[in-house]
Amino acid sequence: MNNLGIVRTTIERPDPADVARLSQFGVATIHEAMGRVGLLRPYIRPAYSGAKLCGPAVTVLLQPGDNWMFHVAAEQVQEGDVLVAGCTTESEDGFFGELLATSLTARGCKGLVIDGGVRDVADLEKMDFPVFSRAINSKGTIKATLGSVNVQVVVANAVVNPGDVVVADVDGVVVVPRELVGAVADASQKREDLEESKRQKFRDGVLGLDLYGMREPLAKAGLEYVED
Repeated sequence: MNNLGIVRTTIERPDPADVARLSQFGVATIHEAMGRVGLLRPYIRPAYSGAKLCGPAVTVLLQPGDNWMFHVAAEQVQEGDVLVAGCTTESEDGFFGELLATSLTARGCKGLVIDGGVRDVADLEKMDFPVFSRAINSKGTIKATLGSVNVQVVVANAVVNPGDVVVADVDGVVVVPRELVGAVADASQKREDLEESKRQKFRDGVLGLDLYGMREPLAKAGLEYVED
């Protein structure tokens, strides 16, 4: 009834080609292209500068102060996956560090998003193992309480299902539902093309006031230009 003590060994993943296309775009572009939904709360930040990731989620439900389920989840990871970890209640303990990252790298894991703490950040950066976390905390954890793997989790107020694609960069973290990955990649490309056309106009000196047709609504709203 509470989704604890469950490991789902078979999950559906999106087409790798669609994931590869989606990975070309930043979080802000994807978020806008998807209708401004799917963002995790902005307290989830990269553990080190330059971290970014994109891949299907293997989800982990942790218990506070306990990282047992990460070791269980490692077995379920396939090449290109990303671990996405929520917790049954708020906890900023250091659930994850260099040793787990080493294990996951051997499985082809492309990174971690966790609504909790991590440690060994300098080592993670040397390994180029991207991590996005709630906190950086040296406090260790135990291995004693069951959680679950590949169940629906809530991470920083966002619902993540196994196989959803998670994209993260310096601007934040966004979740794309598995069945929408191809469509969102298409929409992101259209948005990127549109923004490039606007970018060129700005380079040419066109003002946003004119490009976006703002002058008339500003005047209707009562904006006045005054020469002293």
